[in-house]
Amino acid sequence: MSESTTAAVTADTARRGGGELPSALRIGWARAVVETKMFFREKDSAIFIFAFPIIMLIIFGTIFSGQFEGTGVTVSQVYVAGLLGAGVMTAFQSLAIGIAVDRDDGTLKRLAGTPLPRSSYFIGKATQVLLSSTIQAVLLLAIGFAFYDLPVPADAGRWLTFAWVALLGIIGSALLGVAASSLPRSGRSAAAVVTMPFVVLQFISGVYIPISTLPEWLVRIASFFPLKWMCQGFRSVFLGDAGVSLEVAKSYELDRVALVLGAWVLGGLVLCLTTFRWKSRRDG
Repeated sequence: MSESTTAAVTADTARRGGGELPSALRIGWARAVVETKMFFREKDSAIFIFAFPIIMLIIFGTIFSGQFEGTGVTVSQVYVAGLLGAGVMTAFQSLAIGIAVDRDDGTLKRLAGTPLPRSSYFIGKATQVLLSSTIQAVLLLAIGFAFYDLPVPADAGRWLTFAWVALLGIIGSALLGVAASSLPRSGRSAAAVVTMPFVVLQFISGVYIPISTLPEWLVRIASFFPLKWMCQGFRSVFLGDAGVSLEVAKSYELDRVALVLGAWVLGGLVLCLTTFRWKSRRDG
């Protein structure tokens, strides 16, 4: 379905443009429309993706209610910031599983044999993931502001921090997802292979358990991965000075947040270029 739709858009655009093929960006946008329609047509999956962090917020916010002593920061506010980071990193999970399935069912192999620019496929996938991550973040923030007294940042500087943390996080997570899509041996095993490490990473990165309460050796492991730094960046935006004492370093270390997330963007790009496969392993 997706290949034929993209091919039809390409052919139609070429006819109207005097026979010239459209740009990779324009085809990528057409591909993004297809990917987005396919995403929302799977209603059960879409509802689960958007509802899961909200349900986890309600559950953990109810069980672990109250404030952190001497801060005025509630446990629920910390969870909102952490779940924003986890929501951004669902780009990793979505792309790793989705591309692995496309490879296993032959979609990638067929696309590789068409005039479709290969970059257009990734533009389409990334745009769909960006849209779903944005919707998820808006829902979490709306609930946090409305029901959990999440402070609304009053200055533009904090919103700028939110923007660059989210942007670097989404780009890095997307690139890692593309690279990780080559790990599962088949589309059927992709969910298990990708989801388990992602869940573990959430628990050691300060999403469900405050980072300052974790053993030092777990914090060190989490520090090698982007999720810990995304959550830290988002806490700096919404908790501000009141929540800085909850950090392991007693500082939000925004310079290190930028450094680590930027390094993962570059590292993810290198991994994509060196490990990505268009054919499944059984095709050789």
